[in-house]
Amino acid sequence: MNAEKALVRLKEGSRRYISLSFNPGNISREIRTETAEHGQHPYAVIVACSDSREIPEDIFTCGIGEIFTIRVAGNVIADNQLGSIEYAVEHLGIELVVVLGHTGCGAVGASLKGETGGHVGSITRDIIQAIGNEKKALEASILNTVYQAHKVKEAFPDVTTVPALYDIHSGEIIWLE
Repeated sequence: MNAEKALVRLKEGSRRYISLSFNPGNISREIRTETAEHGQHPYAVIVACSDSREIPEDIFTCGIGEIFTIRVAGNVIADNQLGSIEYAVEHLGIELVVVLGHTGCGAVGASLKGETGGHVGSITRDIIQAIGNEKKALEASILNTVYQAHKVKEAFPDVTTVPALYDIHSGEIIWLE
């Protein structure tokens, strides 16, 4: 599926999510058997935060085998995430990467407070670089998401990369294209 069709499908799934109280994505025994025997054929990569309130498969109403999901606190793009994207692009033929930030992100909040200690410091230092002197959480989340998407665009210029922000209150997605 090309990037344009994949993005339309994700946007339609997001609209369904707002109006539903469940995910109608296919998680049946049949789809598990199909993907086990014939491999996965996802149509998009979603790089999302690890936050338990941001579940890409539900947000886009997807089932097994539809999206290739990479989750990391703060939706930070580093070598491991780029390696996963490279696999998805080169081996699975995916043409669309969505970098999905969200409101109320704890990693962005920690970055706004200047917390750089421990292992989480590798995440917050990257976010601090992305947000500069921004002090407002929403704007910082947007800046970080756009910054992380730019890293993907630089690494994979032939792949369509779209930054987006998930609102944890409304369930809506703000497309930052």
